[in-house]
Amino acid sequence: MKKKVVILSCVLWASAVAFGVSRMLDYETSPGDQASAPHRWPADSRIDLSVDRATLIMAAHPHCPCTRASMGELGELMASIKDRVTVYVLFVKPAGMHENWEKTDLWRAAEGIPGVIAVCDEGGIEARRFGCETSGQVVLYNAQGHRLFQGGITMGRGREGDNDGADTIYLMLTGGKVDRTTSPVFGCPVFDHAKQDGEDTLCGRE
Repeated sequence: MKKKVVILSCVLWASAVAFGVSRMLDYETSPGDQASAPHRWPADSRIDLSVDRATLIMAAHPHCPCTRASMGELGELMASIKDRVTVYVLFVKPAGMHENWEKTDLWRAAEGIPGVIAVCDEGGIEARRFGCETSGQVVLYNAQGHRLFQGGITMGRGREGDNDGADTIYLMLTGGKVDRTTSPVFGCPVFDHAKQDGEDTLCGRE
């Protein structure tokens, strides 16, 4: 009888582990809402469109752990194309948040990437102008203000590594042949601000 109990316990434990791993993998590979960026650079944007190179916009939730991977990929990308693109990272800050709420490690990481400009996006006005819904979302425009690409630059939530988004942007800016203009974006909703202290409902945390 005791042996049967042990076996049953092991089976239940293994099933629970398998279920947990499956849920985790599903979450990591489930994309967020795709951007609906305008085809032309928004005329009312306060962000300057570069006239001699491409301009890339990234929307970021300053308290999203998933976005660390996006920032890491952005750093890798900029090491290869920094002279070909101007980059702004829009850190969305909702109304009522305390001073420097947006100045997290993600902000410091963005500032540490050569060629990247960190911007406090009060009320998410600019992120909305560019149709961004998910943290880590990027939109690329050419010098004439035509949208070239929108999507994400990671292979999953919080996962760095080779991915279609970063590869496509690199090819676009170096004259390579591309077969896509979008890619899935993996991250938290950029406008999810469930609590006022920065501990938002993010990445599965309740």
